[in-house]
Amino acid sequence: MASNELVRIAHSKSGATASVHPFGATLTSVRTGAGEELLFVSRDARLDGTKAIRGGVPLCFPQFGRPDEGMPQHGFLRNNYWREVEGSRFDDDGAAGVSMELELGDVVHSRGGKWDEGAGLDARITYSVRIKGDGFSTTISMENTGELPWDFQVLLHTYFLVSEGAALDGGTCHVTGLGGYAVTDKVTGEEYVLGDDPITIPDTLVDRVHAPPEGKLDLDVTIAAGPNKRLSLTASGEVDGTKVPVSGVVWNPNKEGAAKLGDFGDDQYVDMICVEPGLLSDIPVLEGGKSARFTQVVTRLDA
Repeated sequence: MASNELVRIAHSKSGATASVHPFGATLTSVRTGAGEELLFVSRDARLDGTKAIRGGVPLCFPQFGRPDEGMPQHGFLRNNYWREVEGSRFDDDGAAGVSMELELGDVVHSRGGKWDEGAGLDARITYSVRIKGDGFSTTISMENTGELPWDFQVLLHTYFLVSEGAALDGGTCHVTGLGGYAVTDKVTGEEYVLGDDPITIPDTLVDRVHAPPEGKLDLDVTIAAGPNKRLSLTASGEVDGTKVPVSGVVWNPNKEGAAKLGDFGDDQYVDMICVEPGLLSDIPVLEGGKSARFTQVVTRLDA
């Protein structure tokens, strides 16, 4: 029987800690060496393997949202149990970490569409978490272990904890670094190019995809997550050794959206902001025997 026991790691030199839930390989906690929690997990999140965990860093693959309606939203990584890679744990002066692994043959939930059983596709996914005193990084490696090529999207649905319930205070909670990106607003349907003003959370649902301008590959943003809490988030990806453009999604359900989510506290929207790097567009297919890689690095600034 699959276990819900957390995989815990600690960095001896700095005192930083992290926890990974084997269901979805969901990173549910990262505490800096100073003891500050960086991630938000809803108090109503289901941690028993019956539903994707609401918070932390859920993994979306091989799709973000539901472009393939034959497959559940966000794909199958977040809805299955992963195993710890034997011998992957480490703890040295620079960092501590662990890796988790999932093979397509072990996926029992949320397959469908072109990834359904018998469709002929195959994959092995490895997810590595590293922590140090001032932050963490996560790397998802996707290997095509079959003969047929497949297209994909991948996204790290990171929930950041906003201090002092300040998510709707644009002065202390905002995102910068996405100026010039093409915005698709999934709530209003609007499309426009973002200016240089910081992205804030108004008193309404926010769900926007930001696609990079031509020639821009890596994502590099700064997140103000409440009073005196700033984070740097960088992300980069490659397919078969070739770098690809990284998009960024900003999401907050606000009061109306939170009330519709059974696993999200009605009043907790003020405690979080999702800033989600992803490979969402202009991503080449992955041929058999080849691999792709996607990494985000989060650093606490002014700690």
